[in-house]
Amino acid sequence: EPHHLMATPDNKSLIVANAIGDELVFLDPKTGQIQRRIKGIADPYQIGFSPDQKWFVSNSLRLDRVDFYKFDGSNFTLASRLPLAKLPSHMAFDAASTTVFITRQGSDQVSAIDLATQKIKWTIPVGKLPAGISMTPDDKHLLVGIMGSDYVEVIDWHTQKTVKRIKAGAGTHNFRSMGDKRHVFVSNRVSNTINIIDQVTLENVGTIPVPGGPDCMELSADGKTLWATLRWIKKVAVIDVASKKVIKLIPVGRSPHGVYFFAHAPRM
Repeated sequence: EPHHLMATPDNKSLIVANAIGDELVFLDPKTGQIQRRIKGIADPYQIGFSPDQKWFVSNSLRLDRVDFYKFDGSNFTLASRLPLAKLPSHMAFDAASTTVFITRQGSDQVSAIDLATQKIKWTIPVGKLPAGISMTPDDKHLLVGIMGSDYVEVIDWHTQKTVKRIKAGAGTHNFRSMGDKRHVFVSNRVSNTINIIDQVTLENVGTIPVPGGPDCMELSADGKTLWATLRWIKKVAVIDVASKKVIKLIPVGRSPHGVYFFAHAPRM
């Protein structure tokens, strides 16, 4: 059950997280050939590297747990396993790599965890079924997709308070930066739309109709085409960003989730 995927910091491998298989599979990001497998990574649903590349974090959605690994550029050494109920889902990091923020989908909360100690610093309530979470480029706000409703919850993580709700679409889910250090896409799985959020004004500034439950997204290096996995209709959408229109639907396997380009736009 492969879910999310991401490149290693040196871009020499693409990691695929196999949740049910309890393993990470490393692929050549250009050819797709398998390079190696690491077994015993329990239920790696969502994965992430800290900005300083010293920590690798794995959210175990079905096990209600977060695993922390020290990373030396090649090897993963388990540091600790932290119980975190219910349904730890997505993650984001602060710029200083001191904290990882995790959405708790089953308990309608966001938790901040100290990376050095792997202990919970604080937990705050948010809207129903929080999913994707993204840090704004100024390192001031966390954006949380409230999947059980239709908005992005904006958290000032320094004060641990919600400061705004940005109306999006039903089933607000996941984020992908436009690469301009200002705007971010957010997918809405129920309303079949993708919104564009201005991270300076904290406003919804655009809507793109996309059929079939848009989920994860990737942006071409030139910023002209956005690709989105469509969870409900076994397809991937190719979207022209300028016209905000779907220009192609590509059939794929059941319930597509993560999507990745080797030549992609910046992540911020």
